[in-house]
Amino acid sequence: MTTPPVARDRRPARAPARLGFTEPDAGQRLADLGWWDGDDAVPAAALVVWALARAADPDLALTAVERLRESLGDAWSELEEALRVDQGLRGRLFGVLGGSTALGDHLINQPERWRLLRTVLAPGRVHDTSRMPSAEDRCRTHLDAVGADADAEAPVANVTGPAAVELLRLAWRDDVLLLAAADLQSVCEPELPFWPVDAISGQLADVAAAGLEASLAVARAELGAERVAGVRLGVIGMGKCGGRELNYVSDIDVIFLHDGPADVATRLASTMMRVATEAFLEVDANLRPEGRQGQLTRTLDGHVSYYQRWARTWEFQALLKARPVAGDRELGREYCEALAPMVWSAAERDDFVADVRAMRKRVEDHIRHDVADRELKLGRGGLRDVEFAVQLLQLVHGRGDESLRGQNTLETLAALGEGGYIGRDDAANLAASYRFLRMLEHRVQLQKLRRTHLFPSDDDTAGLRWLARAAKLRADGRRDAVGVLQAERSRTTVRVRRLHEKLFYRPLLESVAKVAGSDLVLTEESATKRLAALGWSSPSGALKHVAALTAGTSRAARIQRALLPVLLDQLGHTADPDHGLLAYRKVSEALADTPWFLALLRDEGLAADRLMYVLGTSRWVAEMMPRSPEVLRLLGGDGPTAELVARDPAEVASSLRAAVARHTDPRSAGNVARSLRRVELLRVACADLLGLTDVASVCTALTSVWAAVLQAALDAAIRERAGDTPAPATIAIIGMGRLGGGELGYGSDADVVAVCEPTEGASDQEATSYARSVVESAIAALGAPSPDPALEVDTKLRPEGRSGPLVRTLSSYADYLRRWAQTWECQALLRARPVAGDEELGRRFTEMIAPYRYPEGGLPDEQATEIRRMKARVDAERLPRGADRALHTKLGTGGLADVEWTVQLLQLQHAGAVPELRTPSTLDALHALQAADLLSASDAAELAAGWTTATRARGVATLVRGKPTDQLPRSGRELAGIASALGFPEDDPGECVDEYRRITRHARAVVDRVFSAV
Repeated sequence: MTTPPVARDRRPARAPARLGFTEPDAGQRLADLGWWDGDDAVPAAALVVWALARAADPDLALTAVERLRESLGDAWSELEEALRVDQGLRGRLFGVLGGSTALGDHLINQPERWRLLRTVLAPGRVHDTSRMPSAEDRCRTHLDAVGADADAEAPVANVTGPAAVELLRLAWRDDVLLLAAADLQSVCEPELPFWPVDAISGQLADVAAAGLEASLAVARAELGAERVAGVRLGVIGMGKCGGRELNYVSDIDVIFLHDGPADVATRLASTMMRVATEAFLEVDANLRPEGRQGQLTRTLDGHVSYYQRWARTWEFQALLKARPVAGDRELGREYCEALAPMVWSAAERDDFVADVRAMRKRVEDHIRHDVADRELKLGRGGLRDVEFAVQLLQLVHGRGDESLRGQNTLETLAALGEGGYIGRDDAANLAASYRFLRMLEHRVQLQKLRRTHLFPSDDDTAGLRWLARAAKLRADGRRDAVGVLQAERSRTTVRVRRLHEKLFYRPLLESVAKVAGSDLVLTEESATKRLAALGWSSPSGALKHVAALTAGTSRAARIQRALLPVLLDQLGHTADPDHGLLAYRKVSEALADTPWFLALLRDEGLAADRLMYVLGTSRWVAEMMPRSPEVLRLLGGDGPTAELVARDPAEVASSLRAAVARHTDPRSAGNVARSLRRVELLRVACADLLGLTDVASVCTALTSVWAAVLQAALDAAIRERAGDTPAPATIAIIGMGRLGGGELGYGSDADVVAVCEPTEGASDQEATSYARSVVESAIAALGAPSPDPALEVDTKLRPEGRSGPLVRTLSSYADYLRRWAQTWECQALLRARPVAGDEELGRRFTEMIAPYRYPEGGLPDEQATEIRRMKARVDAERLPRGADRALHTKLGTGGLADVEWTVQLLQLQHAGAVPELRTPSTLDALHALQAADLLSASDAAELAAGWTTATRARGVATLVRGKPTDQLPRSGRELAGIASALGFPEDDPGECVDEYRRITRHARAVVDRVFSAV
């Protein structure tokens, strides 16, 4: 069969494709360069083609070579000959052309610059790793570019204006070209030396410092040498410039100080910033005292005064990187020496922990949600995590160890390992992770010389392929180069995400547990300082708990040693880590012989995270969890069907009553009821703290379990008295107050009244005597001393209060109401609802009280006036001494009492005519009032918001404090815990207080208008 003529024409195109070229005409273009012939590279140019094919983007590199040839014209032959014999030139030139379009354009626009990349270079342009230019050499080169005397005390340029800017830009591009060429040379020629990222970063910082010095020389010339002669200006490098870890494209953070006329110094500094920004990189002075609002430059005394009086912890953290980089170096050294004592005592400040948390939050807030998973710098497991952790350890331990007082992240990380503050393996692993992420950051910036920190998206196949090749990653037999890149980046970020475990907590464990084989032992003093810096108020107590949990060689101790670094990290982010750790120890000891407990925490990350949060946030949960550890199993479930949030209150109540029904002794039944109630309360509390349920669901669940407990206790007391003859009475328990309204909280009592009805043949006296003994027995069983939350049954709302009989017959109750009922009693009956006992009797009781709580014709004016007077008296007399009315959830401004009294007055006025208002629920009544046009939609919404907010805040405050409370704190750990549980930032709990006041203030405005008008 004859081969079609076109087949031979395609072979040169297919052969380059096997080398990595993707353009269909690559073979012809290589042939035009004289490097390709038929099926293969020209022998004399084979090494050139292979080096070109290894570029990050071979097609881009080939296009750039063609453009460079055109730009060079007749001089192309010199470059071509050099490429064939100079391996270093091949690696550097093709590395740049395939790795950076911006630097490729620079070479094409300045084609003679290719000679800078030859292996043998002019003095001062040697880029070999063993012969890097010093910072002084680079400074001299940049000063020479603008005609300044590098040996002068205050160099002044001979060139100014746009010409000076262009010369500085060219000098900067040349230096960056050389560094990028060295950085990328081993991509195209693997035998060439690989430059570590910290060496490149250090050189980039030196280039930036040289540019600043030259820009300052230009600024002096533009302002006039005579005018600036009396001014000493020091330029302090901050951030990555100060730490000699600059990126290819980054702001240059600086702080200025001066000696001499302030106005001239300010003009000199601002002019220098303008020149440098126009020439190479943006100069940013926002780290100066007071930021953008502060003076651009201050005297040394002015700086010292500010930092002594006003500086925040984050400003001292920023000063860890401070280094004189330009201008008057002696003045710069004086600045660093003057501020050093304040930097190294910052960890002793009262607000250190709060500021540290605020800094963490600030980092997270800078991340755009749509690119968070691609952020190499700010994302979870990114560069900032490592840098932040190293700086925090510096602040904590650098006070007594001067070896930790360096500016460079990698050098300080090594010093932390050498000094025993973190494990050497941990230091090495984190350093490797940091270098890898910085290398990726450098590559993505080099591509177009743009400031970016974003990893390519998953659908950017070309970008991922380019980055993998630029990072010298190759297929490993299971994955292609892109797959290797993605896997390595994922592995690296996961490793860095545990940096708190690695840097902060594991050394504590290795010290207190004396783990065999560890090369790290922190002193007790160092460990205590570290925990104090991380927010623990009792570091010594925490260390004792850690030691107890990890002591020994048992399997449980080994698992605890693996788990605790992660758990301590989680606890460290809560409002009360000390109490949370104590509770965790108690839970661990309670479940010491339970195999599933540690396995659950080890294998279910969500369960572990949730457990630490609730233990470190709520003293109430912390006290109850060791006695109900079965709730731990529920913490791992997620989604709306998870058992933590999906239990049906009616099913829970039925299950509780069935379990208690097996016990005839009231006290035994009461113990079982309390135990089952404790589990349900704990489940609801955990869901509430984690924000997985709403106020209505919490109230319904708490009310349902309380009613079930009452029913179970009543049934047990009746069974105890069961005999051969029928009971002389039926009994109904009527819920009042929040129990009747279905609005119970965690610390609420059960307000009830009891009624009975004689059975056939029994007298009223026999019925009431029997019913009283049953009710007293049930109440006593529930109220028996117990470590569980109190089960207090309150009967003071019965007729005649505490002086009246505990139980009345239904007819006696009706007679009392007919003869003696007062206005407040009718108001209290609005929330009456049968909750336990005989259902038929409960229904008849409800019918009997209807005329009193839903009066036909509404409420007489004199009774409405009486209610308003009672409300005024409650407002004036019931608020506890010292309470803050604005933050009291029950009796405070716009709180529960305000809303409930308003709703109940409207019900008394209108429920006789509007049946939909006949409900014991405050929220249901508000909806009905709106539907009946008795409240506007906005007023109903404001009242509902006030009631819901106060109810939620009251419940969460009880959980956080560990005991019933109606008062929100103004500050402190308790407020931080409450704010966190309510969904507010933990670094600014005052926002929670402001929002509470705003909502309740609006509710009070409606109360003031509606309550007095009804």
